[in-house]
Amino acid sequence: MLQHFKFKPMFDNHQLPGWNISFFHKNERITGEYHPDGTIVWSSNPPQDEETIKTMIHELMLYHVYD
Repeated sequence: MLQHFKFKPMFDNHQLPGWNISFFHKNERITGEYHPDGTIVWSSNPPQDEETIKTMIHELMLYHVYD
């Protein structure tokens, strides 16, 4: 489960897509970049169950950004 999921645009003008993301998973802070094609580039160490976490992030981004 992801806790305290946050995202913000990478660019101030909001015209270029891309978001900085951060959240806690298993008491570890995880950060990364979410790109418009769904690619995630981790700024911190990737989570242990990376594929499951990516699926959760994609669902959250679809709900919050693309809805």
